[in-house]
Amino acid sequence: MTKNNKNNALLFGLSILLFVLGSCNNPNRTGIEFAPNMYNSRAYEAQTQWRSNSINPHGMNMREPVAGTVSRRKYNTDFMQDDSSMVHDLMMYDIPKDSIEMAGRLLTNPIPWSESVEEEGKVLYERNCQHCHGTGGAGDGKVAEYYKGVPNYSSDALKNIPGGHIYWVITNGKGRMWSHASQVLPEERWKIVHYVQRLQLGS
Repeated sequence: MTKNNKNNALLFGLSILLFVLGSCNNPNRTGIEFAPNMYNSRAYEAQTQWRSNSINPHGMNMREPVAGTVSRRKYNTDFMQDDSSMVHDLMMYDIPKDSIEMAGRLLTNPIPWSESVEEEGKVLYERNCQHCHGTGGAGDGKVAEYYKGVPNYSSDALKNIPGGHIYWVITNGKGRMWSHASQVLPEERWKIVHYVQRLQLGS
């Protein structure tokens, strides 16, 4: 290698070294990005904060709750019993997701049974459950033709399971059934329980 080539190689090596060292001087700087909009959205998004927001207070994308807002864990749910007494249930249960047996023992339906409540449960069942579990809860819905293992509510194994068990399965899922907590409100789940318990009787 000639002296000129050695100098060029040395100069190139020093340039690379300076470039690498220069790129590390600010740990908050990401450097050059190929498609910056893919990494950091230019829109103000509540769950993303990469620059100060000049519109909202405190430079935050996420706004503070409106004054007087009640958090979900303090949500009040009251139900009138047949004897005109009031039942209060927060519908926030401190039971682990995998404790279905515990839920079956400890949880009781806070919504008193009535024909109108069971009818509401039927509508909710038809909207959220019938496609798998079938019209009569026999596990023969359209989806069950392709997605095997859907249970029959009136079978010997399931006809006596308690309402808390059913509620917990709707909330957290079981086996091949996924959680329906994001689709069905807690109050609606208990109404579905009333209707499923009717299907457990085979009627």
